[in-house]
Parts: sequence; structure tokens; C-alpha cells
Amino acid sequence: MKVNVEIDCTPQEARAFFGLPDVTPLNEQLVEEMSKRMGANMEALEPEALMRGWMTFGGEWQKQFMDLMGKAAGGTGR
Repeated sequence: MKVNVEIDCTPQEARAFFGLPDVTPLNEQLVEEMSKRMGANMEALEPEALMRGWMTFGGEWQKQFMDLMGKAAGGTGR
């Protein structure tokens, strides 16, 4: 026997039916806070600042990766 049940309701109605809390105010506050933080950090999105950060991280990462590979291959690394 096969029974199909189709329920037509909004997300708000489904949350209320299952007893879940309405998180709309919390979500709005979270979005507002994230917008403020993104606006405050827009200077970090400048291409020059991004490249400076990537190059600094990239060079250090490459050295650590080579050391790890040297140790894994049984060598002493650098």
C-alpha cells in the first residue's frame, strides 16, 4: 500500500506547526551586523591589499609545504 500526503503551507506555517521558533528578527539582526562589518572592511578588498596579503601568505605556505614534503619523503626538509 502506498499513501501520498501533500501539504501546502508557507515556511512560517510549517515552523509554527512543528513548534520551531520564528528566527526572522535574529536573521535580520545578523544580516545587519554582517553588512556593517563588510562595510567597515571594504578597504581589505582593494586589489593591492589583497595581493600583499596573498603574497605574504603564499610564500610562507610554499616553504611549509616543501618542508612537509621533504619530511614525508624521508628527508630532513630544509
